Amino acid sequence: MDQKFIDMAKDFVENEKEFHLGFLPTEQSNPLTKTLEKDFLSDPVSGVRTLQKCDRNVLQMLKKVFASKEFALLADTIYSTITSGKRVIFSGCGATGRLSILLECMWKKFCTENPALSSYGKNVESIMTGGDFALIRSVEFFEDYHSFGARQVRETNMEKGDTLVAITEGGETSSVLGSIRQALENKCKVFLLFNNPADLLADNLERSRAAIRDSRVTVLDLYCGPMALAGSTRMQATTSEQYVAGAALEMTACRIAGLEVLDYAAEFEKLLSSLEEAAPVLASYAAFEAGVYRKKGYITYFADDYLLDIFTDTTERAPTFMIPPFRKCDDKISPLPWAFVKNPLLTTEEVWAKGMNRPLRCLSWDTALLEEMGAPANIAQNPPAITASEMVKIRVGKEDMAERYEGIQSAAVLITVGKNLPAELKQAFDEISPSFNEKTFLAIGGTHGERNIPYEIPSSPFTLLGHMAVKLVLNTISTGTMVLLGRVAGNWMSWVDCTNKKLLDRGTRLVCELSSLDYSTSCAMIFEALHEISTRVMTKGFEKPSAVQIVLEKLKKQKV
Repeated sequence: MDQKFIDMAKDFVENEKEFHLGFLPTEQSNPLTKTLEKDFLSDPVSGVRTLQKCDRNVLQMLKKVFASKEFALLADTIYSTITSGKRVIFSGCGATGRLSILLECMWKKFCTENPALSSYGKNVESIMTGGDFALIRSVEFFEDYHSFGARQVRETNMEKGDTLVAITEGGETSSVLGSIRQALENKCKVFLLFNNPADLLADNLERSRAAIRDSRVTVLDLYCGPMALAGSTRMQATTSEQYVAGAALEMTACRIAGLEVLDYAAEFEKLLSSLEEAAPVLASYAAFEAGVYRKKGYITYFADDYLLDIFTDTTERAPTFMIPPFRKCDDKISPLPWAFVKNPLLTTEEVWAKGMNRPLRCLSWDTALLEEMGAPANIAQNPPAITASEMVKIRVGKEDMAERYEGIQSAAVLITVGKNLPAELKQAFDEISPSFNEKTFLAIGGTHGERNIPYEIPSSPFTLLGHMAVKLVLNTISTGTMVLLGRVAGNWMSWVDCTNKKLLDRGTRLVCELSSLDYSTSCAMIFEALHEISTRVMTKGFEKPSAVQIVLEKLKKQKV
């Protein structure tokens, strides 16, 4: 092996200890799902039931948190902040950034639909590391920098009286912690939600300790054990954070509008029971989707009101399982995304106008600004194209995309949520779907589809349980699909895209887990594989390989 890769690994081992996160439960294997791969391959229904076990841990945590003084303070502070004319701003990165945007959009939609409350619409905002563009395509490296999160707080003009609700799955994301530091400097009230034991984080990571042990920060520790899929914090960590933050915000909507507040723990338990009963439907659909991909085909989801929720899960599959991300309409080289999302009723611009109830909030950071914030040369000299004009190049509206169905194996999937079947949506789907080889209809909380997931969604200002149902259903389906396709080993993501320091550590630990190599050697081999990937010529349809898989293949050949 070239000495430079050994030196790079030595530097990472010795000087990047803050990103060695194997001690955190969110990065560890959950004993409840140890047989996940075997269960799915022997019987997908059994696999779904294994995957669902960990959501019961979320329920137990919720019962404690909803009864805590910290949650009561969060709910009361959100209410007092909004009713005093100040702003509540949710801050997150990756999955928690997407849920932050979703919470803002839920609030604005509720206020828009209730004219008497329209003046409150401006009182909730969100900060997504990388801006709105990261809602539909991950922005590499941004989470590693405190300065990036701090800058986004400054750009929102947060001031005394505003409240920041910072959400980080593991409690250690640098950009989110940077937003906390800046909000405190701006004299804002600050809450921090995460999913690992607070003392464990504070004792081992200085950047986490600075926030957790700051008396000005109210901490809500939502720890509920390791993820069902090791390291995939889009699962139980984000589920718990979306539900807790969403409940606190929805309670404010109830208080302002004079509506009854749900028993959120009891309602979550009902949702889990309904989804557990629907395990055969979830398994059947996962097998259907896996079958399309095995034929080198593509899935296109069609939806309307819950499009943002579907975006979230579909976007997160790319970094989690190393499948192609969404691509822009003028990109004819990158591979097509395996799964895509479209609204058959609106143009792309109309989709965002309806979904966001505000203009797109993207970043236009240039080289000078990135250098000022301490970004490495490879980022600063090549600023990512993540502006609003670039975002709308991903055509998620009714524009025809023949590339999704012409000359390939293809499937159209209609997704609806709730008892009612919107006639206009069904008609649009019926007109489009004949272009595809296959089609199916997934009805969440309804009985009018080909694949129905019965669940009585309780009425509330945001229909929060409907959003949670979509999240849990799609998390289960997408994970199960990837297990069936061999992209999970045991209960570990075996295809990891090492695009930031946390993922580099995760990939290194995975090589250690699946081989007899020590951490330093595994890390050096990952760096070597990353270099090899960077030198490959990108041709039309080229799918970026996983550095972890390259290493594992090399090790397999060495044993032969």
